[in-house]
Amino acid sequence: MARAALLEWEGREYDHNPKSADWYWALGIIAVAGTVAAVLFGSYLVALLIIVAAGALALHAAKEPPLHRFRLVEQGIAVGDELHPFERMISFSVLEDIEGELPPVLSIKTESWLSPHLVIPLGGVDADLVYAHFLERVDEDEHHHTLSDLVAAWLGF
Repeated sequence: MARAALLEWEGREYDHNPKSADWYWALGIIAVAGTVAAVLFGSYLVALLIIVAAGALALHAAKEPPLHRFRLVEQGIAVGDELHPFERMISFSVLEDIEGELPPVLSIKTESWLSPHLVIPLGGVDADLVYAHFLERVDEDEHHHTLSDLVAAWLGF
């Protein structure tokens, strides 16, 4: 069922920062040290988990994030073909960079257990129009960065 878009834009989930060879060497050294320590303590499952996590982190660091299409429709916001209706949203906030170097992002907390927190970049669209549209339909609340957001920023994602 096609929905008429009120606003439409494209954006990436995060800015891709290519990692240097030193970053991958550091990841490998930390992973090997953690794996050796886990084996010495007899925790083979933790050793396997460290190896798998390091591999997944390296693969994630190497790939560029996909370009998503966002559409603001009367029923909610569509990310690609997936609609997130306003009725399932708990609160929202528009987060802006203090220095003004990064575009604002729309932070949405939802009732969905699969995607409880959506972070949508607002580059290429009027953030004030998106804010006004959401303000009429969803409660505004102060949103803070989660621990996973801070760890991802620290790792350079």
